Amino acid sequence: MLSITNLSVSIAGKQILDDISFDFKPGTIYALMGPNGSGKSTLASAIMGHPDLSLSRASKILIAKKPARRGRNIKNLSPDKRAKLGIFLSFQTPLALPGVTVFELLRLTLEKTTDPVTLHGQVKKYAKELHIKDELLKRSLNDGFSGGEKKKLEALQAVLLAPRFALFDEIDTGVDVDALKTIARFLKKHLPKRTTLVFITHSTRLLRSIRPHEVLVIKHGRLVKTGKGALAKRIEAKGFAGIE
Repeated sequence: MLSITNLSVSIAGKQILDDISFDFKPGTIYALMGPNGSGKSTLASAIMGHPDLSLSRASKILIAKKPARRGRNIKNLSPDKRAKLGIFLSFQTPLALPGVTVFELLRLTLEKTTDPVTLHGQVKKYAKELHIKDELLKRSLNDGFSGGEKKKLEALQAVLLAPRFALFDEIDTGVDVDALKTIARFLKKHLPKRTTLVFITHSTRLLRSIRPHEVLVIKHGRLVKTGKGALAKRIEAKGFAGIE
């Protein structure tokens, strides 16, 4: 569904990612792991189309409407056009939007598919399920919110946008154990079954909540290892040492 081929990425002349290739499958949950500074967030930003990143000529990011098709190269598309193709990125540190509530943001985004009354009901329903206080829905998005509140609202937005490919960059940061379980359960319950989920983390705490189908390990800007449950257990027991 989404494939990256020979992806090499640099920022201000400094290379961050080196020749990464991988095929992400529909309906699959991935954990993208690695030490701090290994390039995990840069990979997410490259897929989303961050304008500060420079991709090599050989780099390709392909997205296909159907699994059997090779897909369209979106390497040169702007982030908004990638979002319209169904790519979603939850930020590691969500920015505040003064004067804009979560409902107003979603109303603008979904105005062609969902009427305001229906949307308002959905926001209220999901907020209750995520244990988000009503007062937060009326305040400027992320303005003065705790880390956990920000991540819950990111999850709410993801579900209402129903993306085909969703990246969650350290959704466990600033979130307590109970809130993390709530968020993981909420996303699994409400996102479309065909949505590809990629959870970026350097901690094994998240793995117990999301139960990924496959684990990817990035070190020094390269994809060095992929595996399943055994790899996750190895990382939990011994860390990233020895994984090359």
